[in-house]
Parts: sequence; C-alpha cells; structure tokens
Amino acid sequence: MHFHPELPLPEALEPGTLRLVPLGGLGEVGRNMHVLEYEGRLLIIDCGVLFPEDNQPGVDLILPDFSYIEDRLQDVEAIVLTHGHEDHIGAVPFLLRMRQDIPLLGSQLTLAFVEAKLREHRIQPITLAVKEGQREKLGAFDLEFVAVNHSIPDALAVFVRTPAGTVLNTGDFKMDQLPLDGRVTDLRSFARLGEEGVDLFQVDSTNAEVPGFTTAEVEIGPVIDRLFAQTKGRIVVASFSSHVHRVQQVIDAAENHGRRVAFVGRSMVRNMGIAAELGFLRVPDGILVDARQADDLPHDQIVFMSTGSQGEPMAALSRIASLDHKVRVSEGDLVILASSLIPGNENAVFRVINGLMRLGANVVHQGSARVHVSGHASAGELLYCYNILKPKNVMPIHGEVRHLLANGRLAVRTGVDPERVIFAENGVVVDLKDGVARVAGAVEVHNVYVDGSSVGEITDSELKDRRILSEEGFVSVFAVIDSTNGRVVSGPEVHARGIAEDDSVFDAILPEIKKALEEAARAGNADSHQLQQIARRVLGRYVGTKLRRRPMIIPVVVEA
Repeated sequence: MHFHPELPLPEALEPGTLRLVPLGGLGEVGRNMHVLEYEGRLLIIDCGVLFPEDNQPGVDLILPDFSYIEDRLQDVEAIVLTHGHEDHIGAVPFLLRMRQDIPLLGSQLTLAFVEAKLREHRIQPITLAVKEGQREKLGAFDLEFVAVNHSIPDALAVFVRTPAGTVLNTGDFKMDQLPLDGRVTDLRSFARLGEEGVDLFQVDSTNAEVPGFTTAEVEIGPVIDRLFAQTKGRIVVASFSSHVHRVQQVIDAAENHGRRVAFVGRSMVRNMGIAAELGFLRVPDGILVDARQADDLPHDQIVFMSTGSQGEPMAALSRIASLDHKVRVSEGDLVILASSLIPGNENAVFRVINGLMRLGANVVHQGSARVHVSGHASAGELLYCYNILKPKNVMPIHGEVRHLLANGRLAVRTGVDPERVIFAENGVVVDLKDGVARVAGAVEVHNVYVDGSSVGEITDSELKDRRILSEEGFVSVFAVIDSTNGRVVSGPEVHARGIAEDDSVFDAILPEIKKALEEAARAGNADSHQLQQIARRVLGRYVGTKLRRRPMIIPVVVEA
C-alpha cells in the first residue's frame, strides 16, 4: 500500500472502462470533486472549495482545477452533490460560470443552499431534487441515493451503476445511532448494495485515525444547556453556518433559559432561514431577534449565534474579538466554539480565543468541554462499513495523506486485498474494468486561487512574493544613469518598508551600488534590465550579511 509520486499521463480510455479522476479532496480536507467518465460522458460528484491557510495571504478560496474538463463541459451529464457543506458545494458557481446548464442533483436542503449561493452570482441553475431510495438514469450512469448521517441534515451517499462496474461514494458520513433528526445512515441499503456488489468503495477518511465510534450528537445538548444555566452575561456561540443540528441545540437551550437568539454573519442568517423554511430547523415563535435590536435586551436574555469558529479574519467572531463588530463581549460573558478545529486553522483560532479572553469572556471549546462532536465516521464505524459492503476495491477519499493511509489499513484488516486499496492524490487517474481498479496515470492539477474578483490569476510564485513581503519586508533602489558616459547622475536611493532599521542603514552600501552600476555601464553593459539585476545583487548581499534578512528587492535603473 503506497502512493504513486510520479505518474505518466493516462492512455486513451479503453472501451468498457470506467475512469475516475479526483480533482480535489485527496491529500487535503476540502474542495472535494470527483469526475467519472464512461464512453465519453462525464459525471461529477461534488464541487467544493478549500479555505486558505496562513501561508496563503490574501487568498479568499481555493478551487479544484477545472482544466481537465474545461474543454469537455458539453460531455458532463450532471453534478451530483452529496450534502450542503462548502467543501462540497462551494465551487459550483465557478464551474457553472463556464456552462450554466449543467444539471445539479442533490437533496432538498443541499439544493436550497446551492441555489442561494448561485443567486448571488446571478446564475439560475437546472436542478433535480432527489431523496434516499430514489434512482435516476443519466446516460450510462444509473444513480441510487442512500441516506447517510452527517453534521448537516439531508446528506446522501451515491451508488453509481455503469456497464463497467459500480461505485459507492459515501460523501461525508458517520453512523450516529441517535441522530437529532432521527435519520440514521441506511446500513440496510449498504448491505443490499454489498450483496449486489460494490466494485469500488470511495469512503470518507477524515476520522480514520480515531479509534472507536464518534460520539452521538444528543450528548452535546445537555452540555450546552448546563453552560447556559451557569452564565449570567451575554452568550456567543460560534459554529459553521450550515450546522443546523448545532444551531437547533442552541435554540433549544435558549428557549429553556429565557433567552432570545440573534443570528450573526451573512451566511448564518441565510442558511438558517433556509433550514427553518424547509422544516429542518424548529424555531419557536418569538425566539429570534434581529442582531441590531439585541443591544436593547438584558445581557442574560440574549444569545448570538455566530460564524467564525475557524478564526476566519473577516468572520463575525474574529471581528468581535478585535472590537470591530457591533456585538461586544466583556467580563462575565460566555463564548462557545461549537465546532472542530480544521487542520491548518489552529493559529487563527487560538488568536481569536486569546483576544476574547483578553476582553474578559469565558471561552469554552472542544478541548475544554464536549460542545462539539465530529460529523465523520471513526475507525469502528468504518470497520462496520467494510464488513457490511465487502467491496472488491477501496479508494479512501476526503482527507490528508495520514487519513487516507489509516483508512486503507482498516480496509485491509477486514480482508480487502492490499493490492485492491487505491491510494491516490488529486489528479491520479483510476480505471475500473472487470471488477479491478488500477492506477492508470495522472493529470496535472494545480491550486486555483480566488483573490477578490480574480479567479486563477494568482500563482504560487506570487503567493511566495506575498509571504516574503509579510515576513521580510520590502526594499527599493532607484538610480539614473547617463547612457552617453555611463555615470550615475541621480541616486542611488534606497527606501525600505517593513524593516525595523532606518533608511540610513543603507548609506554604507550606496557607493558600492554606484560603483557597480558605472563599471557595468562603461563596459558596454547598458541594458537597463541587467543593470537592475546588478543593483539587486549588490544590495541583496549587503542586506543578507549586515541585516540578516531576505526582503523583496525592487531595483529601478533609468537611462537618461
């Protein structure tokens, strides 16, 4: 069992073969997207986004790389969406910009979340709402949907039948036996599909390293209720804006303790409005209050349900912590971070926690109380699935490398042949034929960055420049050279930003820069680009040895 670090481009797809290409979600937690191909037709499962880390400054979102399919969009039968989390639906608007009439299939709540996003992009989609037990035929792809339990209602797994074989994609799931909405993962259907034959099992890997079983959601309610009872001040609860179950528990606790609830954050207001309208969220009459009116209520009668549990700088909770929001917290207030910590967000979350505690708030999070449980199946639940389904081939999905490997080892422990466990990363092509899945090559995929209104224009090289600017600072050097005699007639001048030392620290190197430029010019090397590189090298050596820094250096040499 191993990954395939370097692979050639795949050969042309053989007749009667099903090809699977993950464009996101493997080796990372986010931007899940899988492309299935049979006889020239394509089916897409999920189309999500990945949120940036600290080393990607200025980036808003990271998309799957659509270049593999951008010339074949007319071949796409549909996009199947397993549930309504951003890492599975967030990139749909960007794909539909390229072809707006690709049909979207998903559950009622999932499609409602997607349609709300698409309205912001002025896109009117073609949708087909499906539910568990339903079958839909799209060309050669025969789809059956299976109920699964997750941290958002109305999640579905999808079983894909093709002449080349069958694929079961779980989406995100767990096996909570006491779900708040009474909708359990349908293991009876899993068993029936196992009897029919699962040629390739694409299974959620996020919690594969966690032993045992994921804690039931019903255990969170009493903890939240107890925290409410102990608090006399304001309460702020931060969660994912689509976590309907957690919001329901907060509303129930607020009702029990005579508090009203104000939604804070645009996505929270939008998503909970949709969930309530469709009946997935029970909202007692009179319990909701507009956040702008909450200031008029006594502190022991209000709960703010907020976004920003991952420390996102522009989300409501971060702005509250930095006193940049109309909601204020102070001594005696309670803040609950009711979400798990996504890898890579640790520093941002701890920064927010420290900011809130500095203001006097009592901050409770998953590490200090059971205020959140995962939405993903732990190792014990995955073992049950393998034993029920008895898949011929297994392809762990949705997770970092360590998660995928742990999931693969679980499959082997249940009797799956190690040669039939496919470890793939984004872009690795898997072909399925006659019950055998094999790695057939790889296509090139890159991070596609959304930065403001630009999509895909920011490169990794430019992100490196941004990191240098943020960590090392910026130095410019300017000089004017007389092209007739090779003498420096103005400058050189050096100016720095983001460097502690005063500009006078560069006075010692100015004669060296002038000398190097004049020598090069007199030698006939009068090309301005080359002169700029000479100035860069001389200044760079000085800054590196004298200041022990490696700032971005921008040289400007003008010929007069």
